[in-house]
Amino acid sequence: MQPPLRSRLQRSIAVLTAAAMLTACVSTREGRIGADDGTDACRAQVVALDSTGNFFAEDIIRGAAIGAVGGAALGALLAAASGGRGRNIATGAAIGAVGGAVVGGTAGYFSARQQQAQDQASLNMAVANDLAAENAQIDRTWVAYTQLMDCRFGTAQRIRQAFRAGQVTRPQAEAQLADVRARTQRDLALARSINDKIGERGQQFDVAIENIAPGTKDQVLSGARVSRAVPVQARSTVALKLRPDPNAPEVTQISAREAVTLRPSYNGFTMVETASGVRGYAPSSAFPEARTLGSAPPPPTGATGGDFRSLAASNIARRDNFSQSLENTERLAQGAGFELAS
Repeated sequence: MQPPLRSRLQRSIAVLTAAAMLTACVSTREGRIGADDGTDACRAQVVALDSTGNFFAEDIIRGAAIGAVGGAALGALLAAASGGRGRNIATGAAIGAVGGAVVGGTAGYFSARQQQAQDQASLNMAVANDLAAENAQIDRTWVAYTQLMDCRFGTAQRIRQAFRAGQVTRPQAEAQLADVRARTQRDLALARSINDKIGERGQQFDVAIENIAPGTKDQVLSGARVSRAVPVQARSTVALKLRPDPNAPEVTQISAREAVTLRPSYNGFTMVETASGVRGYAPSSAFPEARTLGSAPPPPTGATGGDFRSLAASNIARRDNFSQSLENTERLAQGAGFELAS
């Protein structure tokens, strides 16, 4: 005698849930970044960046798997319990999976915190603590990413210097730059996957932030995107750096009389955007027009105090800054950042 349909469904669902979670979690360092063949001068920085993704991956995978598979289970059970057969059960599972993914992946975090909290104050404190932990991990990712990109673009800069000094031939230099570009593009794919996970978690935090401090995200992003832009012509050749830091590697240069756009930055630097959309940083002193721009606030780093809204705003700003930096580096990797003439 076979067990009841509901019992069979429940056992199947348990198996599917476990399988989905195991499949999502199967990921090794070698699978993500390849084996160490001893030829990568930046291998330590690659490993460091990869390790920061573990924090963002674990909870997202668990929440999404439970949400989607749990939703599918609920949909299938409801269809079966109501007398559904075949297609109706499959349809119920599909609908449940979509709903489960939405609830588990976006609103599930805030709902869980609400259920755990005794009152509004404890809810605010719990979410604030989670945001503080998230901010610390984003800072860790940012440092690892910056160090890796410094290593890659610094290597490219040294290759160009060796070529100009006659230490390597043009074909040798071009081959070396092509290798660095290929490695950098793999690095950026890794960084993009981590950024995607940060974004997924960010959607969960956004729900909580909007419920606790409405309007925070809109306020932060509207303020970040409004910056004065001044079109100018370069008066002389100017080297552009990867970051607004005197120790950052040079990534390209602009020629005298080249048309560029200036935007405010910090640390005594100005953001320079070329006609092709490539962005780099130059000392503000290189452009007299930069005096009218003022300066932009530096990205948030370290512990953030203040009220909940300030903590939430710093989290949103961190996510946005990392995404924008990644986009800019992707443009550099596609073109000027690894050209011999840069």
